[in-house]
Amino acid sequence: MKQFNIRQILERNRIIPVVTINSANEIEGIINSLLRKNISCIEVTLRTPFALEALSILKRDYSSVLEIGVGTLTNKNQLKRLKEIGVDFIVSPGLMDHLATELQEAKIPFIPGIVTPSEIMRGMHLGYDTFKLFPAEIFGGVKLLKTYNGLFPDIKFCPTGGINEKNYEAYLKLPNVMCVGGSWVV
Repeated sequence: MKQFNIRQILERNRIIPVVTINSANEIEGIINSLLRKNISCIEVTLRTPFALEALSILKRDYSSVLEIGVGTLTNKNQLKRLKEIGVDFIVSPGLMDHLATELQEAKIPFIPGIVTPSEIMRGMHLGYDTFKLFPAEIFGGVKLLKTYNGLFPDIKFCPTGGINEKNYEAYLKLPNVMCVGGSWVV
């Protein structure tokens, strides 16, 4: 499969916390908070200089209780380092034609981000069937996903961006939504 069974990871984790980590001091508190909420997955964003080190620590110390994912993949250098760390899955904010070959060679489950029908169709052409809708709320959220369900009945989504404790359940009720991602969880 082109996306290396990303759907299995998403099916197991209906809520994916999107977390930005700035220092090692934050890690234990974040993990304890997630485990108390029976969440067994984390997506660490590559938005800080500490992110790659945080991922290494998480893989070393918490891989027995959490699936360790990374978000905000945008280039080949990041992907090379993520392969070395051994992350469990990769999330990107966009559909990256320039990384398609490298993602296939990495054999790490991944989910590219999309917004438009053209991006979905381009992803389908690459053999993808599962996408991150980002930023979901800004571009129509639940209404957009209902439309996409009619247009692309075999495509599944993980919406992120504007998902919170007030609206996440509406997303999870949609037949084409496997899970949601958001920072409200932590």
